[in-house]
This record gives sequence, structure tokens and C-alpha cells, in this order.
Amino acid sequence: MTDQSGQVWDELVELMAEIEKDWWREDRMMPGPDDRAEARMFALNSLQHALEFWSQADPARPWFYRWFSPTKKLLGDNPDAIYYGSVIDPDRDYVIRGNLAGAVYTSFTVEAGTAGGNMSAKLGATLNDDEIEVRPDGSYELHLSQRPQPKNWLALSPESGSVTTRHYFEWNRPAATDPTKHVPLVIDPTEDPGPPAIPTDESCAQGLRQVITFLRSVTVDWPTGPRQPLAWSSTVPNQFTNPPLDEGNREIGYAAADNAYRSARYQLGPDEALEIRGRFPVCRFANVVLNNRFIQTPPYRERRVSLNRRQTVLEPDGSFRMILAHRDPGVPNWLDTAGAPTGTLFWRYLLAEEQPSQLETRVLSIDDV
Repeated sequence: MTDQSGQVWDELVELMAEIEKDWWREDRMMPGPDDRAEARMFALNSLQHALEFWSQADPARPWFYRWFSPTKKLLGDNPDAIYYGSVIDPDRDYVIRGNLAGAVYTSFTVEAGTAGGNMSAKLGATLNDDEIEVRPDGSYELHLSQRPQPKNWLALSPESGSVTTRHYFEWNRPAATDPTKHVPLVIDPTEDPGPPAIPTDESCAQGLRQVITFLRSVTVDWPTGPRQPLAWSSTVPNQFTNPPLDEGNREIGYAAADNAYRSARYQLGPDEALEIRGRFPVCRFANVVLNNRFIQTPPYRERRVSLNRRQTVLEPDGSFRMILAHRDPGVPNWLDTAGAPTGTLFWRYLLAEEQPSQLETRVLSIDDV
């Protein structure tokens, strides 16, 4: 007889085979070996996260795990930000203690429906550093509970399953590449659950099931086909929409509620470049990031695949001109496609105080840049 955790282990192995078979489906649109290699790397990154985050997830003894790194990318990573996440039990009360640590923006969001590794998240309560009482040294203390608290309260609901933190930095280099950058952050239950037990067959099986649930949800169960278009996501390649600032993004379960997004796919031939002109609105933070089809950034330790305001060279009138191209055109504000003929340009405007300007684009010959 195979023990319980052994049976679930076999299910994980079977899922890996199912994922590999899934890449060959016609509606996944991965006709070539490089397409499927990109998909396999995404699956490996997702498995890496699942093993770190979900295999030993314990809402009685929560811990903040770092979501992304230069070698672990999924679900919209950002070179200018550091993210953490933890599982929670809505029937428990917690205290989060942390420090802004020089971030230009800090926020906390609670996701509903994420228990057990489920990715069908809904955005719940949110708090940003404008809404938190922060001490002069940058430290703060938050309270998580279903019962209202007088201040610094992050409200839980019966469906709450996780909490995510965001720490944005506008540096000359991507903050996510700095191995020494530490954001002080701990989460503790208000009632001590006592020390954990050593792993058992049952607890190992539970952790593996959570790994499977998460991994399946971002691979074989990830939907294909037409979806309801989002106002800020263009359906026309190389062009951006510009919906009203209050359009909102709460339809995305893991979104930052304070972000205004703009997104468009680019398509460029080998000798083509995309010119992007615009102005940064008055806001707390702004950047543009390149993503592949799995919302992963290209390698950003050695390539400029994102630009924040500090990194962007402005025109004399305060506007910017960015160039997306496969090779260096010899002008400021080059975004490096890393050779990918298509991908996504994803903009974030955080706590914008005015309507962003329309992003104007045109495709040029690289020689005419």
C-alpha cells in the first residue's frame, strides 16, 4: 500500500506530464520549440513558487515569503518592486510589524478565495502607507481581523485566504536585483498556537495538494480563448487605450487597488522599432515593464526591460520618448525586447492625481529612430 503523501506525490508527477501535454494543444498557440521552452520555464518558476509558498503553508504560524526574484517570475513580476505574501486563517487575528525601508510606496491587500492554493482570487481589503499610522522611523503595526479595530486595521472576511505586500522603489537600478535589500516584515497570530509538529504523512499530503492546486490553476486550468476585454488592456497591437482614471482594476484578484494600468501587445519585425511618446502623470510611482505571454519579465539583471521615472531621460518639455527595439538604437530610453518579436508593454501609475496622457505610438525602421 502506498501511503497518503506518496499517492499525492504521484499525482504531482502526473500533473507535470499533463502540463507538458497541454502545451501542445492548438488553442495554446505554441507552434515552435522555443514557445514550449518558454512555457516550461514558466511552469518551473510556478512550481518553484508553489513549493516555497504552499508546501508548508501554515495559517496558524504564517510567514512572509518573497513572491518574485530575478530567477522566479510569474503573475506580473516587477523589477522595481519587492513583494511578499502569506497565508492566513480568517478566523484568527494577526499583527503585522514592518518598516517602510525607503520604499516610495507600501501597501497590503487581502485576497479572498485563495485558501489551499486556489488562484481564483478576489481582491478584499487594502491599505497603503497613506492610510497607515507610520512612526517617524518608518515603522508601523497593522491589525488583521474580522473584528473592527480603531486604527491600522486590515479587515478580514470569512473568505480571506492570503495577504500580499508591495514595496515599490524608484532606483537607477532595479530594486529586485539587490540581494542586500531587506524589507523588515513579520506577521504573528495574536494567540500563540505553540510550536509546530514534525512533518507527518497527513501534513505532507496536505502541502502537496496545495502545491498541485496552485500549479494546476496557473497551467492546465488557465483559461484560453476570448475573454472580456479590460478597458486598460488594448486589443490592437502597438497601440494603447486611455480609459478614465477611475476605471479601476478590482476585477484582477491580485491587483494593487491604487494602480492605474495600461497594457498593449507589441509586434515588431527584426528591423522595426516602436516609438512611445507620453508624459508621466503626477503620481507616487510610475514605470513600464515588458512581459511575455505568461506575464513574466525578460532577464532584467543584464537587460533594460523596464523604465521608471528616475531612469527615464525626459525631453526639454518634460515629455518622454521611449524606443522598444531588438537592438540598441543608440538613443536614450531604450527598452530591450531581448529578441522577442512579440510581448506586452505594461504600465503602472500608482496613486495618480490626474488623468494620464494618451500614450502615442508608431512603428519605425530601426535605422530611422
